[in-house]
Amino acid sequence: MNKRILFLLPILALGTLLVQTAAAQEPSPLTISVNKNFGYNDFSGRIQGTFSVRADGPDDLSRVIFFIDGETLAEDNEPPFRASFETASYPDGVHAFTALGYTNSGQELVSNEVRKEFISDQEGFSSILKMVLPILAVVGGAILLSAFFSIRGGKGKLEALPPGAPRSYGMLGGTICPKCSRPFGMHMWGLNLMVGKLDRCPYCGKWSLMVRQSPNALRQAEQAELEAAGETGQFQAPSEEERLRKELDESRYQDS
Repeated sequence: MNKRILFLLPILALGTLLVQTAAAQEPSPLTISVNKNFGYNDFSGRIQGTFSVRADGPDDLSRVIFFIDGETLAEDNEPPFRASFETASYPDGVHAFTALGYTNSGQELVSNEVRKEFISDQEGFSSILKMVLPILAVVGGAILLSAFFSIRGGKGKLEALPPGAPRSYGMLGGTICPKCSRPFGMHMWGLNLMVGKLDRCPYCGKWSLMVRQSPNALRQAEQAELEAAGETGQFQAPSEEERLRKELDESRYQDS
């Protein structure tokens, strides 16, 4: 009998250990997370600024008490359950966040623990600069490189395509020169300025901010340049006065 008990004791101990391990690994029904409202937050858990602790739990969750380092941070009785805080209100260093939740049936729920390292305003600003400056350098370099190719590519001689002649606008699409009103394919080396592309018209040689036009607008521009050429077959760019009058007429039509 004693031998059987001695044989069963290790098995019972192992079973108890497995049950305790499974219980420890079971996720808590109340979970909290720390989210940024405004400030600095990196992947290592270092934060600075204004943040919120949010709690998520069962549908009948009715009250949540938030704690920071064991001290009450705030209490919320309505979903979404959250509490805001400023890192500047606490000393720099690692801080632990926890929460207690209560359901309508009176059940008490203990949340997981979240640790964050509070850093000073100066250190947070310095960290932001370290992240932003390389990005600005890359963007600035891309703009300068694009501007270089735009100027270099825009030094070619003017094209002498007959008015109304069919043309290919390429994969970037076509645009219409605001100076001479002739349509052309946008160039790869044009400088992208977000609201449009600084490009050079291959017919009049003028630089302008161009935007991509629809196929229908391009066909109308082709027909317009053909009509402007008339019997002479030579395209005449509209004068500045004519161009302004046309823009005024179009704006009146749009307003109506």
